[in-house]
Amino acid sequence: MTSGPTTATASPWFVRPPSAEAAARLFCFPFSGSGASAFSAWPAALDDVEVCPVQFPGRENRLAHPHYGTYDNLAADLTEALSPLLERPYAFFGHCAGALPAYETVLRLTALGLPAPECLFVSGQPAPHDASRDRMLTMTEDELRAEVEAFIRGRGIEPRPDMVELGLMVLLRDHAAAGAYRRQEPAPLPCPVVVLHWRDDPDVSLDGLQGWRAYADSVEFRVLDGGHHDFMDAPDELLKTLTRRW
Repeated sequence: MTSGPTTATASPWFVRPPSAEAAARLFCFPFSGSGASAFSAWPAALDDVEVCPVQFPGRENRLAHPHYGTYDNLAADLTEALSPLLERPYAFFGHCAGALPAYETVLRLTALGLPAPECLFVSGQPAPHDASRDRMLTMTEDELRAEVEAFIRGRGIEPRPDMVELGLMVLLRDHAAAGAYRRQEPAPLPCPVVVLHWRDDPDVSLDGLQGWRAYADSVEFRVLDGGHHDFMDAPDELLKTLTRRW
């Protein structure tokens, strides 16, 4: 897709202003402790669908911005940022805990009478009413620090102490929001849901994702090759799955 005029002035919520020439948009929500750079290896467009990574406050280039605090706050602020960009078909992709504010944002948008997404893609994340079962929510700070170190090494980088401490700070704040999130009963969505399970994910099983069946009339499950963070490398199987619904 060639570059062209944009629909709005630059917003801190997006690493690049969405293009006015895109036929459709895929808004991508990062996992806890990460930011829009989780999608840096993804192409800028998939066929005619523009990839729009969402940048939450309190990380990366928004490190100085106050943390959102709760998923309710995040969804409310995102609704305001997204509302001018829903004039064409769009979908949401949320990986791990990023799927939860994506879900809450769909509910908020449609409650306001704004267009619903064509699809909500959720990757490696149990349904909202099962979210409190996440093993990482029970980890100590030292255990989370070890997780940050392992993640950085897994991306082929030797973790420096300052890098680890910065990553831990973001992760602790995000985990506080995740730990405070509660949805006792499913609130159904007005759009299809596609649930993605990573075959080699050690923490999230296919059975653990079945709770999403209660969240839409159309819920599809797809099993992809790879581990929990392999979505970051934009594997062809994932990208084909994301464009097949459009």
